[in-house]
Amino acid sequence: MIHSHAALLVGAMALVTMILRFLPFVAFRREIPPYVSYLGEVLPPAIIGMLVVYCLKDVQITSSPFGLPELAAAFVVILAQWKSRNSLVSILSGTAAYMILIRLLG
Repeated sequence: MIHSHAALLVGAMALVTMILRFLPFVAFRREIPPYVSYLGEVLPPAIIGMLVVYCLKDVQITSSPFGLPELAAAFVVILAQWKSRNSLVSILSGTAAYMILIRLLG
């Protein structure tokens, strides 16, 4: 009984996800409204900015290691993105740099 309940939940979630993915194609069949195009241009940088603020909000710059792992990892992400133009490479390299630095400096 538990397995059938879990299967029904997974099926319902998959159906809702598919509907939400296909809905924009049905709604904007002819032409994309200007406000949707505008949001597509301005939201990604705004979301990235919010994520940066969220990730750095609890950094302690008054005690050792004075935020150096976070600053260095952010620099690695920026450098990797500039060089490779690949988000996955940037995220993975920044995460690896941060993990190594918190073990070495922390």
